[in-house]
Amino acid sequence: MKRRSGGRLARLAFAAAVVISGLALTPARAGVLVQIDKSSQRMAVSVDGMMRYNWPVSTGRSGYGTPSGVFHPQMMARRWFSRKYYNSPMPHAIFFHHGFAIHGTYELSRLGGPASHGCVRLHPSHAAVLFALVERNGSRNTRIEISN
Repeated sequence: MKRRSGGRLARLAFAAAVVISGLALTPARAGVLVQIDKSSQRMAVSVDGMMRYNWPVSTGRSGYGTPSGVFHPQMMARRWFSRKYYNSPMPHAIFFHHGFAIHGTYELSRLGGPASHGCVRLHPSHAAVLFALVERNGSRNTRIEISN
């Protein structure tokens, strides 16, 4: 009896060691999750699953919708000016879908309500923080979720 239970214990210990070492060898996945809620005009930013920021934004006003869905950054520009809308400044722009971007704005009084031509606007200092996070973690490790 002792021999059988000892063998069983040895097998269980071995299986546990394999599982534990497999978990230890799994690399930690760094990631930035940007969640934009158009109904509340808010952006929540999580890093590695931990909520870090919650900021007011401005999305597309009537007639200029901000696309909903899941996106990844396609291009980033520290300084950008809109070719389509009067050469408007778009500091710390993170382009995510066909010319739509998350970027800083100087129309601070409009934050918290729909005001843009479809981009996601935020305070310039918040845009700089987000830009740095995406730059540090990489576009592949950044997910942008935009919901109604």
